[in-house]
This record gives sequence, structure tokens and C-alpha cells, in this order.
Amino acid sequence: MRVGFVPRPGPRYNDTKMRVAYLTTAYPSVSHTFIRRELTEVERQTGEVARFAIRESPYEIVDPDDEREVSQTFRVLKQPIARWARAAINEGLKNPVGLAKALRKAVKLGFRSERGLPTHLVYVAEAMVLNDEMKRRRIDHVHVHFGTNPASVAQLMHEMGGPSYSFTVHGPDELDAPRGFALGPKIADSAFVVAITDFCAGQLRRWVGHEHWDKIKVVHCTVGDEFFDQARPIDPASKALVCVGRLSAQKGQLLLVEGFADAIDRGVDAELVLVGDGEMRPQIEELIARRGVADRVRITGWVSGQQVREELLAARALALPSFAEGLPMVIMEAFAMCRPVLTTYIAGIPELVVDGDNGWLIPSGSAARIAEGIERVMATPVERLDEMGRRGQEAVRRQHYTPTETSKLVEHIRRVVSE
Repeated sequence: MRVGFVPRPGPRYNDTKMRVAYLTTAYPSVSHTFIRRELTEVERQTGEVARFAIRESPYEIVDPDDEREVSQTFRVLKQPIARWARAAINEGLKNPVGLAKALRKAVKLGFRSERGLPTHLVYVAEAMVLNDEMKRRRIDHVHVHFGTNPASVAQLMHEMGGPSYSFTVHGPDELDAPRGFALGPKIADSAFVVAITDFCAGQLRRWVGHEHWDKIKVVHCTVGDEFFDQARPIDPASKALVCVGRLSAQKGQLLLVEGFADAIDRGVDAELVLVGDGEMRPQIEELIARRGVADRVRITGWVSGQQVREELLAARALALPSFAEGLPMVIMEAFAMCRPVLTTYIAGIPELVVDGDNGWLIPSGSAARIAEGIERVMATPVERLDEMGRRGQEAVRRQHYTPTETSKLVEHIRRVVSE
């Protein structure tokens, strides 16, 4: 049985004069499917979008949709030495003033940043390669995901006389080290900057003067029809809680296992599925064995987007006890499929998750509160869980539907290009 709505397609433009590029650290990547989703919709609304990345993903590409993106993406660090030399000659001979400006900017930022001057000089070299390629493709504007190193490269490329740039800040990395990533200067030099939540927008305003506040635009990350279309009621027999994300310190899976094991010790009948992989997997597996819950906890490793959706549909609820976040994509995805969420009230999460309405909010860092939350989820009748899931879906439909949210980003880009 399908639970959901009939989506209305967003606007489509045939603007062949606007040439847009996307730039990020690694693309495609298992952790960046939301970028592919947004990029594809920008492309639908504007025409072809060029794909650029600094490097290839450190993770195995397992999603067929990501595999199709590999051949379309220009990766700076995969280019041969001759390509780097050609870019350096072109910039040095044809654009010496722009190159000098970029070097001065790199020196200034390098001395102020925790990343140092050598790293910023590497960014200049990467910017030369990108600028040379974007000139060849006649790119008008580049949108960057993450305010980290790719935004630095776009900033220096713009200083060379390259295309205007904007960038999306997700958090928590950029917000944890705003001086190290020189967020203030990047915002000041940009055409605009996207914050994915109101919380994120407020944090960005801390690092620039009031004259730059109007550059900060809130555009939410999105989910598409592939989630809404597969939504269905929860299986009354399901005992599964699913946690989706890279196995890392900030996601809190170690504490989740502790809280889950405590709940099992109290007599709660539940199962836990950890969807993903990452650097914390050995420690998590050791803790699972030590707490004696190996028969109740499963780690899937990296899986495709369709497999993630299947795990969400098989679950009673999503559990995500993160220590640091922006607004996790998987919360939107779970809601779109009518699954309630147990998560922490940090950063932008309370802008979507309403305690007692579409999920449960608990403090970050408490195994005891995780155990209590798991008990509440498992004791809640499935009819009530379905109702909470539907309310979550309605919230995502209003705030995070791909065509409508992406059209806001497209309009910001269109305004920049037209000016």
C-alpha cells in the first residue's frame, strides 16, 4: 500500500545561455547522494551541469546511479602532469594579473588559517587547473558543496578572474572550525552562500559583517520521489531500529550500541541495523561482542540507495544519536517513507523533528536516554508510529521536496548570472 502524495513537478527552464558547474571534494560518493539528487534537478531546470571534484571518493562506489556519474566528473587530482603544466602556462602567460591576485589572496588566507600557507598554495594550483577547464567549457557560475577546501579553490579561481561562485554550508565541519576554513572571507567573496537550516544561517552570520548577511540564503537539502513513492505502513511484526550513516565518532553509533544493549538487558525485544561503514567499525564490532548483542545487531557495510530504502521500510523507526550534525539527510529520507525518528536535539534537527509529534528528541551523549528512547519506540503501538511517520512525511513534503527547494537555488544562480 502506498502512503504519500502525487507530487507536482517543479519548474523547468530551457536556458541554454546559463552554464553551471558543481564542485565538491569527492564526487560521486556514497555519502554524497544528496548532491547528485540536487545536481540532477538543477540540470533538469537549467540544462546540462558540469561535474567537478577535487578527488575521487575514498569509498567504494556501490550505487548504480553513482557509477553513471563517474565518467561525467572532472577530478582535479586525477589529471595528468601535462594537464597541470598546460594550466600553469595558460594562467601565467595569458592571465598574469589574475594569477598574482590569487597568489596574494592565498598568502593572506594561508597566514590567517590553521591550514597554513603550503596548503593554500596547493589550492592555487588546483584553481589553475579548474579555471583552465572552466574557461574551455565557458562556465558562468560554479556552485560548491561544503565550505571546506573546494570552496577555497573556487574562491581563488574567482580571484583569478574565473566564474562567480556560491557554496552550501552543511556543518558540522565548517561550523566547528570557521577560522580554519576562513568562512568569513569566503562568504564575503562569494555571490551568495546557502545554509541548509536556519540554525546554520545564524552560525554563518557570526563570521561576517552585517553588510554580507543578505548573501546568506536558506535552501534545504531535499528528498525526491524515489522515497515518497515507496512509502508504506510499518510491519506490525517489525522489531528493527535502523541507523544510517558513516560509522564515525560524530554519528554516535558506539553510544547507540551501549544504549541498545542496556535496553535489551531490561527486557526490551528489539533489533538494531547499522547501515553504513567507516573508520569506527572495528570498535563498534568489539563493543557489540562485549555487550553480548551480536545476535541482535547487524552491520550492512556500504549499500546502494535502494538497499537503504529497503532497510528503512523494514524498520520500526530510525535511530540517530548524533553528537554533531547539520541536518541529517537520512532523517528526511526516513520521514519521506513514513518512519518516525529517535534522534538528538542538536543543530538544525529540531527544525524538522518535533518531539512527540513525528519523533522523539533526546539529549546528545547519554546512553541512558538512548535506552529510554528505545523503550518508548518499542512500546508505541504501530498505529501511532504510522501516524507519526505520516506527520514526518508531511513536514518533509513542505520543506524538503527536491523540485521546489532546488528551484530556490536555481533562482539565486539565475540572478547572479543575469547580473
